[in-house]
Amino acid sequence: MPFDENEPVFKRSKWGTNRYEYNPQNPLGLALIVLSVAFAVVMLLLMQHHAGPFARPSDPTPTQWSPPPDMSRWAPPPDVPSAGPTSDPASGPPELP
Repeated sequence: MPFDENEPVFKRSKWGTNRYEYNPQNPLGLALIVLSVAFAVVMLLLMQHHAGPFARPSDPTPTQWSPPPDMSRWAPPPDVPSAGPTSDPASGPPELP
């Protein structure tokens, strides 16, 4: 497999999209292909064996269930009208300080 230094590292995909792919005719492109596959295999093995960043916590402490906080004290009472702006044109414009 002869390598050509004048070949681009990336070439357009032949799938009809505007995507690019690694070019195995360039030595750097082939190295990127090998490194990408090796990285994916290592990550999959780490996930399967729960190692590295995918390790389970060493000492999981069970937490007691606690009910959600009571949010009703922040809700307005149902019988008090809201203090929003009025749409009554007879009241006129609001006074400025």
